[in-house]
Amino acid sequence: MTKRILHVVTNVAHYDDPSHTTGLWLSELTHAWDVFEEHSYEQALVSPAGGAVPLEPRSLKFPNYDKTAKAWRSDPAKMALLENTANPDRIDAAEYDAIYFTGGHAVMYDLPDNEDLQRITRDIHEHGGIVSSVCHGYCGLLNTRLSDGTYLIAGRRMTGFSWTEEVLARVDKLVPYNAEEKAKDRGARYEKARLPFVSNTVTDGNLVTGQNPGSAKSTAKKVVEAVEGAA
Repeated sequence: MTKRILHVVTNVAHYDDPSHTTGLWLSELTHAWDVFEEHSYEQALVSPAGGAVPLEPRSLKFPNYDKTAKAWRSDPAKMALLENTANPDRIDAAEYDAIYFTGGHAVMYDLPDNEDLQRITRDIHEHGGIVSSVCHGYCGLLNTRLSDGTYLIAGRRMTGFSWTEEVLARVDKLVPYNAEEKAKDRGARYEKARLPFVSNTVTDGNLVTGQNPGSAKSTAKKVVEAVEGAA
């Protein structure tokens, strides 16, 4: 049976201050997409509101704008996928082996409280599938509870964009909250690399998380290992 991966992306285009734009960090999608494509997995895109996905401008500049991101933007069919993402209420979690939450600061706004995405995540987790995120994607896991009422990330080893990295990226005054602290508040055993912005991926059972944009490829590879191990 062909494995299926559901990528979660954002619909938000700016911070609270509309003059500061944000969106999907493109390489966090493209790096993972390429890894999953190499394994012939079927892939789909879902966003909180469905429809179009804005791109984070900083992800389209050197050194973040690499060959995978450039190839995606030059492919009309791939760009069309970002114009026509599925609405989560149309998604049957039973059809997917893994869910992968992409990042970009935009996801801090529209992922945490989307009940349909929480349902999908919970269902995939509870039927033995893989729940994964990279960078700010873990914001989509912050408020997800299991059927017993506990937070999915409670007691679990995980990572995601650190507060140190927010400060170094000079967006600590723009972001709506400290995601690292919120994860810890929910009982997560948050970990980060000794140095900021280096690749770091943490696997805890069927939960796979990556710390920052540079972790997308390694996170996707760990998702593949987890999916194949769960088969």
